[in-house]
Parts: sequence; C-alpha cells; structure tokens
Amino acid sequence: MNNIYSLAVEGVQKLIPYKAGKPIEELERELGISNIIKLASNENPLGIGEKARAAIQNAVADLALYPDGSGFHLKNALAKKYAVSSEQITLGNGSNEILELVARAFLTPENEVIFSQHAFAVYPIVTQAVGAKAVVTPALNYGHNLVEMLERVTAKTRVVFIANPNNPTGTLLKQEALEHFIGLLPAHVICVLDEAYFEFVSQTEAVDSVSWLQNFPNLIITRTFSKAYGLAGLRVGYSLSSVEIADLLNRVRQPFNNNSLALVAAKAALSDVEHVRATIENNTLGMVQLTEGFKELDLTWIPSAGNFVSVDLKQAGLPIYEKLLRKGVIVRPIDVYEMPNFLRISIGTPTENAKFLNALKEVLIDV
Repeated sequence: MNNIYSLAVEGVQKLIPYKAGKPIEELERELGISNIIKLASNENPLGIGEKARAAIQNAVADLALYPDGSGFHLKNALAKKYAVSSEQITLGNGSNEILELVARAFLTPENEVIFSQHAFAVYPIVTQAVGAKAVVTPALNYGHNLVEMLERVTAKTRVVFIANPNNPTGTLLKQEALEHFIGLLPAHVICVLDEAYFEFVSQTEAVDSVSWLQNFPNLIITRTFSKAYGLAGLRVGYSLSSVEIADLLNRVRQPFNNNSLALVAAKAALSDVEHVRATIENNTLGMVQLTEGFKELDLTWIPSAGNFVSVDLKQAGLPIYEKLLRKGVIVRPIDVYEMPNFLRISIGTPTENAKFLNALKEVLIDV
C-alpha cells in the first residue's frame, strides 16, 4: 500500500486534508443524543431564504438535463449587482474552488505563495497540492501584517492570499491600508482578496474592493453564497477580476461545476434583500449576546467583523470542545491555526447562543 502513496505527487503525499466542522448527524451517531446545535461552520442560522427555496422547487423538473455550464443568468445578475462585465466573473463550487483554480492556473513548484499566520487553512492546502512554496508571515494582533507581507515578496512570488475579514480570527483590514498594499505589489504577483464574509462588515468599515478592479489587473476578489445567503449545502462561489484573469480561471474550471439547483438558488438569493437584512440583524445581536456572555465568564475574545467569534479560554481548547460535544453543542477548535487555547463560535439564533453559553459555563465550572 505504501507504494501507492509514493506514486502521488510530492505535495499531495504530505498533504493534511481540510477538516470541516463536525456534522450534527455524526455526533448523533457517536453519542446517541438529540437536540444538537451546530455553531462550528459559520453557516447561516436562519437557513435558506424563501426566494431561493422557491427557485429550487421550480427547477427540480429539469434535473435530468445538464446545468448551464456558463452560468449565464447568475453571472449576468452578479454583473448587474456589481456593475462589472459578466466576462469578469468566474463561478466556483464554493469560493474554495476558486482558490484551487488560482493555484492550478498560476502556480508551479518554482513559485512562492504568501499568506498570513492564522489565515484560512485552504491557502496552504492549495499551495502544497501544486508543489509551490508557502511563505507564512507572522500575524499582527491575530490579523495580516501587510508591511511584513510586502517585505517577503520576491521574484518568485506569484500569489498573495488575504482574507478580509479573516477566518478564523475575524480581523478586518482598513480600506486605505489594503488598497495601498495592493498598489505596491509587483505586476507579476496575483492578489487574491478572499471576502467570504464581506456582507457582515458594518457599512462604516466596509471595503469597496470592487472599484479597485479598474486599477489593479492582478486583483481577484472571491465571494460566496454559503454564508450570508444561506446556501452552504449547494456550494456556490464566485470571483470578480479582470477579463484576462477570468478567462484563465475559466480555462481550468471543470464544466458543469455548479449544479442546476445551485445556479437558480444563488440567482434568486442575490435579490432576497430581506433575508440578507434579517441575517445581518441576527448576526449583530448575536455577536453582542456572545461577547457579553464571554465577559460574564471573564473570558476575552478577538473582535470579529464576520459571523463568528474566537474566544480565548485561557487553557487548551480541545478538551473544552469535547466536553461541549457531550452537551450537544458543536463549536470549532482552531489548534490547526496555531491557536490552541481558542474556540471559534459561529453566531447562531438567540436560543442557540444561549444554549452554548450555558453549556460553556457548566463545562468551565467542571474543569
């Protein structure tokens, strides 16, 4: 069997797969308990919107047919929303696939990729899978140190990944600093600005990155329907970029990478302003509920601009995570991000948040 592993490319041989949040059904099977809540994967606690649900129901009759491989209607809706050309858009099976397409289109073993400590775990995965060299810069207050990242750019650098807000820390870069950073990157460096959580950023802190596309031909903005739009199970993401970059990404994109239900649901969700508004409102109130609860437990947390918050337990997080599982509460340990004393909590409904805080209080009393 070991000989089979030796046949794989070197990067894949040593790759540690991405570990997703534990599914509710899996915990039910393991412990035989019910009434489980999951606050582990930054999903939308309000679920799917009514417009997307209706679009899915209307599309079921055509499932014997292949989907529109070009995603014509969804791309046109996105182009209208962001005032860009549909030729600047690439659709992905979640925004994660866009990250992989970037690696396939631009990286070789001779290239270097820069990303920050405590940044999204998929960046090192796609980098290693194609054999490129990862250059990890030390974090600054759990976020990106843009000065350090610029200093690490060399002739071999081909891609820089920046998550804004960052996952799992929730830190947010300011518009002026980020725009200045991108402007200083050499022309041979592609900047991937991962904005999976941008809908949750307050209007006063929001970064208008789409307008930068006119000035930065090396910029790729990635976004998703998995979070604010509640379509995580359908896996729809997209990128906005120059026409040339979109053309290259679409050359390596698999045909039919978005299924028919995903395409119609995402288009409908894009117009469901009320569902997104309710989602943001729930998130704002939930963030206050959780952080006030942490304060009562004498715990500190990293201020977050996303739909999650990472709390410092002042002790190893994994044992606390496992005790919470036995109380029917799934959260996310983030030791893989070099944050062993933290747990990342997705914002849930008021009832879910309260159940988590009560369970956490009980667990901390017992340790």
